[in-house]
Amino acid sequence: MNLQEFQEKKDDFLQYLKAERNLAVNTQRAYDSDLQQFVNFWHKLPIDSKENLPLRQVIERYLISLFYKKIDKASIARKFSCFKSFERFLKSRGIELNLKLVRPKLDKKLPIYLSVEEINYLLDTIKDADLPSKRPIRDKAIFEILYATGIRCSELVNISFTNLDMDNRSIRIFGKGRKERIVLFGQQARDKLQEYFDEERPKPKSVEEKIFLNYRGGSLTSRSIQRIFEMFRKQLKIDRAITPHKIRHSFATHMLNKGTDLRVVQELLGHATLASTEKYTHVSLDELADMCNTIHPVNTMLNEDN
Repeated sequence: MNLQEFQEKKDDFLQYLKAERNLAVNTQRAYDSDLQQFVNFWHKLPIDSKENLPLRQVIERYLISLFYKKIDKASIARKFSCFKSFERFLKSRGIELNLKLVRPKLDKKLPIYLSVEEINYLLDTIKDADLPSKRPIRDKAIFEILYATGIRCSELVNISFTNLDMDNRSIRIFGKGRKERIVLFGQQARDKLQEYFDEERPKPKSVEEKIFLNYRGGSLTSRSIQRIFEMFRKQLKIDRAITPHKIRHSFATHMLNKGTDLRVVQELLGHATLASTEKYTHVSLDELADMCNTIHPVNTMLNEDN
């Protein structure tokens, strides 16, 4: 496959992701960006290499160049996944590439999360009037819903009134690949959401409207939500990174610490496999180990002797 054929098939692949796979917009953009970066690399090769090298060798050179640029392993692994998806797409169209790419092993990183005390401080101790925001009740409602449900930021901004059931305190969520799931939220989150509807949000003209709006009446973006959590970060007494995704991590970790079944948490988070959810058990086990080190009678006696 030469460069021109690759570009043509790339466009077909991206259209397939949009029309048939129905992937999230952010995922489509990531794949588009990954493939375009590879095309740009291919364009810059010497004429002889550009025209004569097999596709697999061009990809290998591209990936090696990423290692030399010290691109983080997670980004490189995503590009591997992109090429593998592209290869499967072509195979379904009768074109065999046989790339045989081996995905790099990733260093396991434990999720960073806030403590229950930090969450309670931000939600209960900090007053709405103390937040430097034009819509403080909305911002608290966003925080409450994210922590109560563990949904992704991209899922939150797409909630419309037709997806929301205030009576049963549930939300229909369309996650990655437009997979549908139901998440639940508690009374405190419901009360804050109702307060937002009563005090700050204009009455909706249609059930298709998004529930969270900016101060101009337009839909919020993921970037807007990130700025809201940057504001919350500044309310903590210690310097602590807070992002919507860390609230998701906090939800999962706190649920497991309370004894919630791992598969229930998997369903609530919308994870395709249990392996994605299992990383939170490592956090819980680490906390348990710390607790044992602190309160175990043997350790207690040793501390007293010292």
